[in-house]
Amino acid sequence: MKAACVLLLGLLPLMANAAQVGERLAPFTLNDQHDQAFTLDASTRVLLAASDMDGAKLVKAALADRPKGWLEARHTVFVADIQGMPALIGKLFAIPKMRDYSYRVVLDREGQVVPQYGVPAGQVQWLQLEDGKLVSKRSFSDAEALGKALAELPQG
Repeated sequence: MKAACVLLLGLLPLMANAAQVGERLAPFTLNDQHDQAFTLDASTRVLLAASDMDGAKLVKAALADRPKGWLEARHTVFVADIQGMPALIGKLFAIPKMRDYSYRVVLDREGQVVPQYGVPAGQVQWLQLEDGKLVSKRSFSDAEALGKALAELPQG
């Protein structure tokens, strides 16, 4: 019981700081897997965020059959927190492998962005945006459900 209380108290700052519906998300600029800069702006409608490899695997599975540029055509961006990845592994293996993906992966190398969204471990956080303001959020722990939700996004 004591350990559970300590854990809960440790998580309170993260939960308290998680972006809330109605708030404007702070703009950020991070590089993707091709070292191209991405800046969050008012044109982004959906921000997908993963705080770990399990969450990133959900996005990969949900987008497996989608053509290149599919997410971008729906004004959707995927941000992955890779701060826990050893730099050598990232540089030699993980990031080069990501370059083969048909979608852009914006890399949060320092954990500056994704922790603000309160992403549950092993899940993908879907942040629905309107002119930079958070209008709704939901979490996915199933690639099929995430894929179905993404398929409902309008193009353009």
